[in-house]
Amino acid sequence: MRMISKATGITKKTFLLFSFVVLLQQTKGQQTGRMDTDRPDQTESVSITKKGYLQAEIGFNKEKYGTGFAWVHPTALWKLGLNPRFEFRLITEANTLENGASKVSGLIPTQIGGKIALWKEKGLRPQTSLIFHTGIPALGSVNFKTPSLSPNFRFTLQHTLTDKIALGYNLGAEWDGNGGSPEWIYTLAPGINLGQSWYAYAEIFGSIRPLDTPLHGVDGGIAYYFNDNCKIDFSGGKGLTKESVNYYVALGFSFRINVLNP
Repeated sequence: MRMISKATGITKKTFLLFSFVVLLQQTKGQQTGRMDTDRPDQTESVSITKKGYLQAEIGFNKEKYGTGFAWVHPTALWKLGLNPRFEFRLITEANTLENGASKVSGLIPTQIGGKIALWKEKGLRPQTSLIFHTGIPALGSVNFKTPSLSPNFRFTLQHTLTDKIALGYNLGAEWDGNGGSPEWIYTLAPGINLGQSWYAYAEIFGSIRPLDTPLHGVDGGIAYYFNDNCKIDFSGGKGLTKESVNYYVALGFSFRINVLNP
């Protein structure tokens, strides 16, 4: 994804959503094993949402760019498992950009896409999936509407290092809908399971566009699982190059529910 992160700032809405998450922890999961999410890091997961389950990953960000701020309130990734090898994906994101007295708010063009499981891990070959989306200009606010579609794709890869540590990384490209060449993106994130309920990660990520200054950043975060179907997360990061985000902080929550299975 782009340098804007997938996470959250702290508002009254955050408190209400957090309360909703706490209530969800009472829901009994109908499968073994906790859900795998794409947030809070920039590295997307290789896993496919379980068939018949709707998974929501919601976050709020505060981001500092030069003399201005960007607020993401919220970003939401909706995933529906259709079979063991494919999930349908929908991304919605509301932004507010502030720079001095200037303030612009609206909805980023909604992205529609999917994830395909390609192959499982075997020896040195990583588990691999392909994610693809297209931003639809008509499904965005006037302030953020693009002249054309904004497609993106990435290969998600993962090596299992131990029963508690995995190394995930992504390679792909994004078009901004304004014409011109794509941004080529990369991420690299080792993740560690801390006991039964905690997860932590550190990450380096960035993007490269021909004739432009490369953007690079680092981040890290933690997540707590209330149960297999519900978790909260906190993360933060900073840019390593001048044009990158100065810093961001994020708070989010994720849950999944059985919607299609009898």
